[in-house]
Amino acid sequence: MITEVELPGIVEPDGLQLRRRETPRVAPGQALVRMEATGVSFAEQQMRRGKYYDQPPFPFVPGYDVVGVVEAIGETESGFTVGQRVAAVTKTGGWADRLVLDTADLARVPDGVGAEEVEAVIVNGVTARRMLAIAGVGRGDTVVVLGANGGVGSLLVQLARHAGAQVIGVASKRHFPYLRELGAIPVDREEDTAAAVAALAPNGVKAVFDHVGGPGIRRSWSMLDRGGVLISYGTAATRDQQGNAKLPVLALIGRLVLWNLMPNGRSATFFNLWSGRKRLERHRAELRTDLEAVFDQLAAGEITARIARAFPLSDVADAVRYAESGSAAGKVVLIP
Repeated sequence: MITEVELPGIVEPDGLQLRRRETPRVAPGQALVRMEATGVSFAEQQMRRGKYYDQPPFPFVPGYDVVGVVEAIGETESGFTVGQRVAAVTKTGGWADRLVLDTADLARVPDGVGAEEVEAVIVNGVTARRMLAIAGVGRGDTVVVLGANGGVGSLLVQLARHAGAQVIGVASKRHFPYLRELGAIPVDREEDTAAAVAALAPNGVKAVFDHVGGPGIRRSWSMLDRGGVLISYGTAATRDQQGNAKLPVLALIGRLVLWNLMPNGRSATFFNLWSGRKRLERHRAELRTDLEAVFDQLAAGEITARIARAFPLSDVADAVRYAESGSAAGKVVLIP
């Protein structure tokens, strides 16, 4: 039997429902994975409100990513074996104690790293790694990371520092010790961040990573130097906004497109992890490569994962409330 969490509609956290169903047959090209850890991310917070850009129709099982152990495998030459630790980006379906996944979507997890730590860097790590590559961040550059204490933000800081860049991290003052520990220069998000960044980088910065969107995106654009890149990857500012979930994203993308037409040497882009999904096999291969590279960096100690708290899957309502409270410092994780 499989135990999983169903999101029946737009509900409060207590409206999430635990259900049990028969374990489906494992077909060729698939594996049954026993979950060791899955996460509560901003994506699920938006899905609970019906606000995630391309979420499936209700009801469905949330869960953007998962790490676990292969329990059974279909009759195929997949390169995976029973007992092997794996991870996957699922987008939905991860909030379950067991799930059937295509082996093409699995990545190998190295020995010696904890499941909760791996979970914290699956989507967050790949997102950070790819955005830094898009921006071309390297030694001697200065970048700004909004929400530098968060899941993606903290990994952006670490990977940018590993590449030799100086990082200005924007966050609440209570997170300053953590940002300094990561090697970032902290800036208070409650102050005039553009002025603070200008004082540190008078000529502007190489890149700004903005998960907030909304009206503040113009401030992020103003921080760039000539040749700088603004990478937007979320619309946290409009999380609780009523109406069509797609409109804030489309409005943001439209603004970025217009800015790209300006002859000032700066550029802007909206990052979407799923943009290459139409080329499925290539998408899967590239995602596996990036996942395993991030896991290797975690195992080598080049990056670290911060776990805010782990909750049993049966306490998912408490986990979601905690993740949405604003007090969680690090990744909120669900375990069996």
